[in-house]
Amino acid sequence: MLRRILGYIFILLSITAFYQCARKGTPTGGPKDVTPPVLLRAEPENMSVNFKGDKIRLYFDELVKLEKVQEQLIVSPPLKYQPLLSPQGGANKFVEIVIQDTLKENTTYTINFGQSIVDNNEGNPNPFLTYVFSTGNYIDSLELRGVVKDAFNKEPDDFISVMLYSIDSSYTDSTIFKRPPNYITNTLDSAIIFNLKNLKEGTYALFGVKDQAKNNVFDQNTDKIGFINDTIHLPTDSIYLLNLFKEVPDYGITVPTFAAKNKIIFGYYGDGKRMEISPISTIPDTVSYKILKERDKDTLNFWFTPYDMDSLLFTVRNESLKLIDTFNVKSRKVGIDSLKLTPSQTGTMNFEERFSLWANTPISSIDSTKFKLFKQDTLQMMHTVALDTLGNQVNFNFEVGPNEKYKIQMLPGAVADFFGTTNDSINFNLNTKSFADYGNLTVSLSGDSIEYPVILELTNEKGEVQRKQIAKEAQVFEFNHIKPGKYLIRAIFDANNNGQWDTGNYLKGVQPEKVSYYPNTIEMRANWIENISFTILN
Repeated sequence: MLRRILGYIFILLSITAFYQCARKGTPTGGPKDVTPPVLLRAEPENMSVNFKGDKIRLYFDELVKLEKVQEQLIVSPPLKYQPLLSPQGGANKFVEIVIQDTLKENTTYTINFGQSIVDNNEGNPNPFLTYVFSTGNYIDSLELRGVVKDAFNKEPDDFISVMLYSIDSSYTDSTIFKRPPNYITNTLDSAIIFNLKNLKEGTYALFGVKDQAKNNVFDQNTDKIGFINDTIHLPTDSIYLLNLFKEVPDYGITVPTFAAKNKIIFGYYGDGKRMEISPISTIPDTVSYKILKERDKDTLNFWFTPYDMDSLLFTVRNESLKLIDTFNVKSRKVGIDSLKLTPSQTGTMNFEERFSLWANTPISSIDSTKFKLFKQDTLQMMHTVALDTLGNQVNFNFEVGPNEKYKIQMLPGAVADFFGTTNDSINFNLNTKSFADYGNLTVSLSGDSIEYPVILELTNEKGEVQRKQIAKEAQVFEFNHIKPGKYLIRAIFDANNNGQWDTGNYLKGVQPEKVSYYPNTIEMRANWIENISFTILN
């Protein structure tokens, strides 16, 4: 019996061994291919002169394809029509470029593919491959180098177009609004340094544009711009800085519309401080109206007690610009806006913040006797309330302590709006943490280029302001009771002393106010004191 069992085991092991030997193994594979495609040759060859054709082929050592070529391809000088490229949606061992424009005489052209030519297997790009040719008998060889930064934000945008215009008899300050530049390059999505190559000797104007429409001109309403005040003379060894900013657009007004049965909105762009809205239509004596700016929007709201009408005729004046627009606003079936009160804070209340109530309709009055404040649910506290008619909000002022629970009670009729609507009973519950749950930060500025006043802002990583202080002279900035988290510090040099950062204006030759960022992210912790020495560089 034992011999038979041993025989079965032997046969089973033999079969298993045979199966293991016969079974195909799973290949582990070699190292990942990280080698970009290599350009073997070009027809006509790169750096050709006396170029007369309209077709170029670039041959590679492996199958290639085009990725995001519309974003990456830069032709300088710009062409009216983008060249046709292949392969599109497939792979080939060559890339073909068909030029659809008539080329200028005696001109050096560069075609920069960015990182759009990749191998078919792993998508490895041939980085910043450039093809250069000339329609004349020589290749222009001068260069212009520089850096792009954002005038206000810590990190610059990607895909910034750097434009060089030849200053000749046809050039004016408005040329950048009307036609493409003589030379162009792009920072793409990975660089802040630019290098314009194959340039001709001469005098030029240099710009950086965040070209949203990708039309190689500057659109004030959508694009950021940076410019050099001085004329560029080539050849040069200078390194230039382009500081990009968004201009305040020229004043304009959008077509007003009925947003609610009791509200018409007048949107505008640019400076609307001197904007005046006046109804031309005869409005019944029983109808009241009020004009109020929308919070955080470039919009004026025309509030009125609703009545039946087909349309209303208005004039909109801007006295500073001596402009008058007329609009006929037709009525439409929409709902009505009724009073809603929104608290500025909910849940945890921070020590350095004030509690406010924001209204969506114009507040006409408040009754301070109908606001009650309780601590730990039962102990009534001293407080004040005030109506801010400009901000259309109710502001509360009371002493805030650690580890407390507060209840703000609004009795009916505490707030009345323009339409006579009042609030129902509302309670808002707030609590505070201990001082040890927060951190404290001090910042000292140093450097030879500091000019006061200085606005020092503490922002989150998105650049949203959390705290700010204004100094008229040298001082230590103290930010207390800061929530744990990561922060940025920026210093704004308030040259015109108006308490805010001011952007630039190209046509007026005005550069934006200087902004400097502390180079490191600040990580605040609970029960932590952080002392920062911020050196301002030129």
